[in-house]
Parts: sequence; C-alpha cells; structure tokens
Amino acid sequence: MAGASWRRLRRLDETLTAQPSHALVGVLRIPQGRSSPGRIVYRRTAIALAALLVSTLLVYVDRDGYQDVQGDRLTFLDCLYYSAVTLSTTGYGDITPITEFARMINVLIITPLRIAFLILLVGTTVEAFTETSQQAFRIQRWRRRVRDHTIVIGYGTKGKTAIAAMLGDDETTPSDIVVVDSDRAVLDRAKSAGLVTVDGDATRSDVLRLASAQRAAAIVVATGSDATAALVTLTAREIAPQATIVAAIREAENQHLLEQSGANSVVVSSETAGRLLGIATTTPNVVEIIEDLLTPDAGYAIAERPVEQQEVGGSAKHLNEIVLAVVRDGRLLRLDTPEVDVIEAGDRLLYVRTVGNQ
Repeated sequence: MAGASWRRLRRLDETLTAQPSHALVGVLRIPQGRSSPGRIVYRRTAIALAALLVSTLLVYVDRDGYQDVQGDRLTFLDCLYYSAVTLSTTGYGDITPITEFARMINVLIITPLRIAFLILLVGTTVEAFTETSQQAFRIQRWRRRVRDHTIVIGYGTKGKTAIAAMLGDDETTPSDIVVVDSDRAVLDRAKSAGLVTVDGDATRSDVLRLASAQRAAAIVVATGSDATAALVTLTAREIAPQATIVAAIREAENQHLLEQSGANSVVVSSETAGRLLGIATTTPNVVEIIEDLLTPDAGYAIAERPVEQQEVGGSAKHLNEIVLAVVRDGRLLRLDTPEVDVIEAGDRLLYVRTVGNQ
C-alpha cells in the first residue's frame, strides 16, 4: 500500500514537466526586456476607460443637444450608455445628436475617441495573444536547447551574491543561470536582472526537472533553512547524478547531512562569517585580502587551470603564479604535500591571478 501511494504521488509530481509550453507561461519565465502582457492589457484598458469617461462627460455637458426616442431629458447613465454604444460602433440610434454643436463634437472628438478606443482594445487583445505565444515559443526553444547551465535555488542574499560572483568571472552569462524560488516578488527581481526563472518549490522533483536539472552542470542550494537545503540536495542529486551540487547551511552540525545527501561542497555560512569577524578584530587587512580573493571581478582572484606541457616534471612552487594547491585525480592537494613536489600531466593548478589576466 505504501509503495502504491508513493507511485501515485510520483505521477502527480510529473504533471508539471508534461505540460505543453503554453501552459508553463508564468511558471517558467524567459527574460525578454519588455512589459508583461498583463501589464499592457491593464494599462490600455485604463486608457480605454478614460476615453469612455471623457466622451460621457462631453455628452452630459451638452445633453440638451441630444434627443432620446422617448423625448426624455438625458441622465448621466443615458450619456454613459450613448458613449459606450458609440465608441464600440454598435450605434442603436435611440439617442442622437440634434444640434449642430453636438454633431460637431461627435465629428471632432467622439469619432477620434471611437477610433482610438477600438485600436486600444483590438490591438491589446491581439498583442496579448501574440506575447503569450512568443513566450510559449521561447519556453519551448529554451527547454530544447538548455544544458550545462547553473541552477540557483533561492534568490535571497546568498543566492544573489553567488550569482554576482559567477557573473563576475566573465565565463558565465545571465542566460546560463536559472533561478528557482516560490516567491513571485523575488522572481520578478531575478527576471529584471536578465535571469531565467522558475516559480515553484525546489523540493519537488518536477520543479527541478522544469529547470532542466538533469542537464545542469552545477546546482547551488541557497535556501533559508538547513532542513530545506538537505531535502533539495537529496532531490537534486537523484535527478542530476553528474552535476556539481554546492549547498549553504547555517549550522556546522548539519554539514554531514548535506554531504550524505549528495552535496559536493558545503559552505557553513554562520561559521565562515564568524571566522572573518574574529580575524577582523586583530588583522582586518587579512579579511580585506580574503574578500578581494573571493571577488572575481576586481583585484585578485583564485582561479584554476590545467598544467601546460612545459610545466610537467617541474615544481609548482617555482612557477610565475602563486600556486595554492594542485588538483590530481579529483583530489585537492595542498602545496606542502610531498605528492605535489613534481607536477604531473593531467594536474590542475589553483592559483592567484590578477583580474584581467588568465
């Protein structure tokens, strides 16, 4: 019975990625640099209503120049009715202008308002459908082409800072990053920054699949709680077994949980900040250098590169760059480790470079 319930929930979880592209408009948003169709419709509807109000006031002020088929004097509601049927080109003819001044107002003002009214409503409807279709097409094309991208789960302070660091490396563009969050206001800010956004709970596997986690190169987990980070990491590792998963947590005691869940690297934000605060009390310049090294778009930066052929057999300590460590067979080895006295083919070097120099 438990297995059947799990399979039923699993099928429900798959419904999101099974939806056609036009059904995902609003959930998966691709930046386009223009106002949303909803905002366009709202603005133009307001303009159309303003035109209707202006026409109504003009008719009401000169209501003695109009004749009702029943011979009654026009009320404000009659003027509103006349303006509505006139601007919409319905024109029942039960209320008509009878004076020259009223007819002149109809020719010079009401008729241009009628044309503008129709253009606004018809044009807005067509444009809204066109924008929706274009967004659906962009979603379909993006889902077909996206791969080797980075998914950032959570667009709070940690998520935004991580994205800023990636963009400052010159090798990552906003189109290479997908933000997953359930806060629409947060997603609006991410979208205005040119990032692809997915509206949903990242603990759901279907939301991660919608972000194409199965084809992502890296996944950054920057949620607000450690428990959520562990669940997201577990779900992400199941979907993307080859992706590099980096998670941020608040408490060091939860680090092993994230590592067991499948995180390649775990950053304990509270302890890291605490260490920097402690160092800053005695050697603030050290903190400034560390901040400089962690900021890829200014000053110094920590970079990684493969060894060159002429460097094989030499010592990493004698290179022109300041080498901090060697990556060999996936293991990070410090420079004082005896194993790295001689550089081998296939090694990668972690070194300090000046921004602008590779």
